[in-house]
Amino acid sequence: MKILAIGGCGSMGRYAMRAAQNLSSIDKIVIADIDKESAESFAATLNQKVSAMQLDVNDGNALKKAMKDINIVVNTCGPYFKFAAPILKAAISSGCNYIDICDDWEPTIDMMQLDAEAKSAGISATIGLGASPGLTNLMALLAIRELDEVTTVYTGWDIDGISLDENAMQQSENAAMMHGVEQMTGQVKIFKDGIFKMVKPLQKVIVDYPGLAMFNGNIFGHPEAVTFPYYFPKLKNSINLAHGNYADFITLKIIMNLVNLGLLSKIKAVNLFTFIESKGSVQTKQKNIDRPPVMYGFAHGLKNGIPASAGVCMTSETGNSDIDEQIKNIGMGEITGIPLACGIKMLAENCINQTGVLAPEAGHIEPYKFIIDVFEEISKVLGLPNDSLNDSIQITRSW
Repeated sequence: MKILAIGGCGSMGRYAMRAAQNLSSIDKIVIADIDKESAESFAATLNQKVSAMQLDVNDGNALKKAMKDINIVVNTCGPYFKFAAPILKAAISSGCNYIDICDDWEPTIDMMQLDAEAKSAGISATIGLGASPGLTNLMALLAIRELDEVTTVYTGWDIDGISLDENAMQQSENAAMMHGVEQMTGQVKIFKDGIFKMVKPLQKVIVDYPGLAMFNGNIFGHPEAVTFPYYFPKLKNSINLAHGNYADFITLKIIMNLVNLGLLSKIKAVNLFTFIESKGSVQTKQKNIDRPPVMYGFAHGLKNGIPASAGVCMTSETGNSDIDEQIKNIGMGEITGIPLACGIKMLAENCINQTGVLAPEAGHIEPYKFIIDVFEEISKVLGLPNDSLNDSIQITRSW
């Protein structure tokens, strides 16, 4: 199997490639980036399977030429609202299977519309297989399967837990930060009361998560909100949420209001967020059983004819203080790139063989097994025994 890793030397892609290089099913990996020196420098740190090339994804002919004789296109080239759909179209026309970590809802809709084209070409394209979207979708899918009928799905994560690696912090225009600004300004699409709606982000939504005190989530534009209704037509509500401490969201709302008013450009907002992140220190949080989860999927509906809800989450409190401390050290790169690597493995080993453009909850990935596989890979990165993080996934029910 030959992989073209577009953006594979970036702050997300490098974690996926470090894991993918060790897969026996992978024969060759080409790290492709507009910055040839960066691609070559990173490739030199990996094994003999890995090479590098310069690629400008804005050049359609060069893009298709790079995909010649490639089996799997791995796209970590952000921001996705610029590059996701064109790269997927090129992969389909080149006969390459495809996988990415797209976390923008707009191109997700565009890519889902390529489903028939992908099926006709016999291509399997899994989009958004990172942390959120990705793990959150699969957690929500597990929660949905606890119920007889589902009406509401929330996916969510703790914004305080986000940390960027040094490579990301050094980028003049960080794609992850730009994504955040895009999804917290203007309007974003959610599914509410049975229809898609455009709403202002960062609005509060009360989450009655089973086993915890009610907490406030804040609307954050993301693919999960627009993909779940595609697979679960009886849904009434599908929303992605972020939570964190009160001060964080006051700061976010002030900056985003300045952007919305035209008093601060998106680029300057990105630079401001990057500066705040670089100067910030990890906050000490008191242990509290009612604290919202680090990452979760929540479903509400009916169980045995009675209103019920289920939650599946990644917790940072396993009861083992040493492991809990290690979990706190997991960065955005690992928690996003390693699920992608597990998806690459499934594609390379033909464990993903359904054609079309597929969100993680489409049913082509067994959710519990995938999450455990991800945790085992993260354990390796942290130097822990393989099963160290298995207790980090928790399922709670209202009944």
